[in-house]
Amino acid sequence: MTGKRVLLIIGGGIAAYKSLEVIRLLAKRGVASRCVLTRAGAEFVTPLSVAALSQDKVYTDLFSLTDEAEMGHIELSRSADLVVVCPATADLIAKAAAGLANDLATTALLATDKPVLMAPSMNVRMWAHPATQRNVAQLIADGVRVMSPDEGPMACGEFGPGRLPEPERIVAEVMAMLNDDGVVLGPLRGFRAVVTAGPTREPIDPVRYLSNHSSGRQGYEIAAALHRLGADVRLVTGPTALTPPAGVTVRAVETAEQMLSAVEADMPADIFVSVAAVADWRPAEPAATKLKLKSEKRGAGKAAGVALDLVENPDILKLISARKKDRPRLIVGFAAETDDVEANAAAKLARKGCDWIIANDVSGDVMGGMDNEVLLVRAEGVERWPRMSKSDVATRIAERIAEAFNDPEG
Repeated sequence: MTGKRVLLIIGGGIAAYKSLEVIRLLAKRGVASRCVLTRAGAEFVTPLSVAALSQDKVYTDLFSLTDEAEMGHIELSRSADLVVVCPATADLIAKAAAGLANDLATTALLATDKPVLMAPSMNVRMWAHPATQRNVAQLIADGVRVMSPDEGPMACGEFGPGRLPEPERIVAEVMAMLNDDGVVLGPLRGFRAVVTAGPTREPIDPVRYLSNHSSGRQGYEIAAALHRLGADVRLVTGPTALTPPAGVTVRAVETAEQMLSAVEADMPADIFVSVAAVADWRPAEPAATKLKLKSEKRGAGKAAGVALDLVENPDILKLISARKKDRPRLIVGFAAETDDVEANAAAKLARKGCDWIIANDVSGDVMGGMDNEVLLVRAEGVERWPRMSKSDVATRIAERIAEAFNDPEG
């Protein structure tokens, strides 16, 4: 990556201090940072700190006669290989989506002809607000890569999605985007991986469905980690609120049957990682109109229960494992358990016919949470991993897969 340069736009939020770590980590990888510090960003980090780490001049003012004479904001916007906004505040996201250009940062964004990566950071309610989600959708439609924010406690005292992604995760996205022609060089280059993620939704009637609490985060992180190692990744995802990883082909589905069809359409593949929390059952015949309570039909009286006739959904992991033709070389399943995790995972490994099982205890805050603690169950034994972020779990799984594919005896 020597010779690569990013234009780093530092927005005004408490997470701005993490941009300094992004500069440092990029420098370790041979990537130089030229920085634009917004007026609000300068309330949280100083130009001196940014300049010391980037070893370059810091740009702050659209109307600086000196800066315009030396470089000019148009050249500044096009002098890098990639533009990174970190943190991307709700205000910066809104201005970029609307095409406003009233300061140096927004003018650079509008004038650039280079790829743009945004790392959001804001209060959970601001992130979830329909206006922000509209703006994010517009940016993605415009070709901007918008990372999914992390979830957790915030400086404002609230908890939820909106935290700036950790610097290591931002840098990983930058490195993936900086590779020439979008080709990621890595130990899995030349291999195709299919990853399933998220829940499925099985319709009961036009307004109700059967589903579960899966956020899809672990599957998305695994797809991103495999891509970072060079794999051609196809992500088959049920409904989630997450932004798909950069460089990954996405197939959006709703039901288990749709997920199976999408997975089969992406075969043959070298790697299949079945992370999705697929509903075990579906209503045999979804109602064509909204079901009414019996009391509503009668107009009075105590509400009566509704009986659902359920049938089993296809077992995607088992069906792919049993393929006689074009079976993936490595099939990894997930086991979400609430008790006897290791024993149940070992039994599932034998029952499904896959190669590995990643097992976790979901009786706590794993589903929808940021962290995970897993077991890697294989025929040759069990590895117990400590609790770590789902991003770190994904990185370790991807590295294990790469080791397996580069093992001369494998």
